Amino acid sequence: MNVRRSAAVLAAVAVFGPAAAPAAFANDASPSPALPSGLYGKTDPKFDGVFRQSYALLAQQTAGVRPAAKAVDWLTGQQCANGGFAAYREDAGQPCDAKTLVDSNSTAAAVQALTALGGKDKSLAKPVGRSIGWLKSVQNKDGGWGYNPGLPSDANSTGIVVGALAAAGQNPASVRKDGKSAYDALPKLAMGCGKDGGAFGLADAKSGKLSPNADATAAGVLGSLGKGLVVEPAKKAASGVPECAKPDSASQAAGNGTGYLLKTLSENDGHLMSSMPGAKDKPDQGNTADAVIALAAAGQKQQAEKSAKWLAGNSADWAEQSGPAAYAQLVLAAHAAGMDPRDFGGADLVKQLNAQGPAPETASKSPSAAASDQKKDEDDGGVSIWWIIGVGMVAGIGIGFLYSGNRKKQQP
Repeated sequence: MNVRRSAAVLAAVAVFGPAAAPAAFANDASPSPALPSGLYGKTDPKFDGVFRQSYALLAQQTAGVRPAAKAVDWLTGQQCANGGFAAYREDAGQPCDAKTLVDSNSTAAAVQALTALGGKDKSLAKPVGRSIGWLKSVQNKDGGWGYNPGLPSDANSTGIVVGALAAAGQNPASVRKDGKSAYDALPKLAMGCGKDGGAFGLADAKSGKLSPNADATAAGVLGSLGKGLVVEPAKKAASGVPECAKPDSASQAAGNGTGYLLKTLSENDGHLMSSMPGAKDKPDQGNTADAVIALAAAGQKQQAEKSAKWLAGNSADWAEQSGPAAYAQLVLAAHAAGMDPRDFGGADLVKQLNAQGPAPETASKSPSAAASDQKKDEDDGGVSIWWIIGVGMVAGIGIGFLYSGNRKKQQP
């Protein structure tokens, strides 16, 4: 399952009608003609171009990789003048108009990627600022966000927007519409402790009725905790399973959702099962990766590690078929679980992700390689062979992440 695909399908149904659902669910492996050279992946980017690009760049940065300048430029070039991003604009040279389906998920993912990349490049602050402004302008009255402007708030969209706000240095609790923030909206999207187990719900496209959903729960937990997609490994394991109670606050909703994920994962040997049509009894690696990140954010170190290890042994074929967003999800999950993405069940996820797009500018070494180099320097008495042959200042080469800004003219 592609990242946030469930929310995308609901949005497609709401905008285009039920006939759009099969297209949104499809994982078309056929190449699209004349795809931009800076774009990650070879499949049709119509529904996920900006999303998969954002995830790829964010995962690369997290793994110490400096992406190709044209990959960053492609992403910033997709932005509309109002700051929003659509899933994909085939002709980014044309200005966005009322028919351009900008959405909160693509925009929030782009914000998280560009904010991470912009740590050393202030030119990226401008497109990030425009996107934050657009996200604030389309906030719902309940404090949350829907996939497209005007759609009801959902846990997936609200969660990823909270992550974008936090990544950009905003306080999500202070971003309000009619006095309400995301932390008011998210508990309303959480379900009871009885048969629904404290999960966050996904709304039916027709009735609007919520049903327990693991991916919505992972996003809801992450958002309720005020966390983005990059989560540092928990230093101290949380004590036990959170007690489920009425979700009358974001923190309680996060605890309930954490308990739901722990229970659901334990029932399936550490992974989640797919809820997609036609995929009964099949594992869902993408949602499992999302759950790993959410559990790491909640301090559930043991289960996050266990589920990440399951992914390490059971995700190779899925990632190869799904493309850059899948590799990126695995990199982010490995990072959250404290595992090496360059040795993930024997696979080098970073190398595999890099191969999905333009060659990166630079890539840092794995921890084991870096340790080996350090030991070699110590064995040499701390004297660099480059110093011996008269090439000085080598220590500064390749250090720092100087990313390209948006060299493409933004649309009026």
